Amino acid sequence: MGKPDEPGKTRTSRKKDASERLFDRELADLPPELRWREWMLRVEAVIFAAAEPVGHETLARVVGKDCSIDLLVDDLRAELRDRPYEIVFVAGGWQHRTRSRFAVPIRASQASTRSAAPALSDFEAMVLMAIAYFQPITRGDLSKIFGKELSRDTIASLRNAGFLASGPRSPTPGAPYTYVTTKHFLTAFGMETLRDLPDIEALEDAGLLSRQTVGVEAAEPSSDGEGE
Repeated sequence: MGKPDEPGKTRTSRKKDASERLFDRELADLPPELRWREWMLRVEAVIFAAAEPVGHETLARVVGKDCSIDLLVDDLRAELRDRPYEIVFVAGGWQHRTRSRFAVPIRASQASTRSAAPALSDFEAMVLMAIAYFQPITRGDLSKIFGKELSRDTIASLRNAGFLASGPRSPTPGAPYTYVTTKHFLTAFGMETLRDLPDIEALEDAGLLSRQTVGVEAAEPSSDGEGE
């Protein structure tokens, strides 16, 4: 007779448990040099395959419990020093990125790239920049910044691109929705946190943004760099 099912365990969870037991994270049978090399390859494979930046917790699932993820990534970066791509830390995790100096030949090739961000119009880019600095911000306040009514279609376009999410309701009359940027925004523009945004004073000097227009201060970046 087969072993009776454990209470509360589904067939899927039992298969997952078995797979977890079969996967050797520690690699104790390997010499230290080969063990470290295998961990490096595992980490690089996960980062390469992932659609989004990969955090420390995710990478820790494929290496030994006493392994330093930071040191592994440092060694990977050193190996890739002469390659046209690198591993960068953006939006709270690591990601493979093509080095910026190869952007021109990639565009010239007209190849379809998996990491290409949706093309934005100049105005959409300006709206996104304003939201990044002043989030959480309402559509009405954005209209004040640009001196004209901001179309719902513009907000919808930025949301569909994955750059915006709904923030808390504004305490102003009618409690309108506010908008904040997402982790995808950080990833697409190669930023680790919102602290990587250009100095707002420089943008004000250039006449691109004005805090006085809406009577608010620029957003204080959160610890993870994502507006919520």
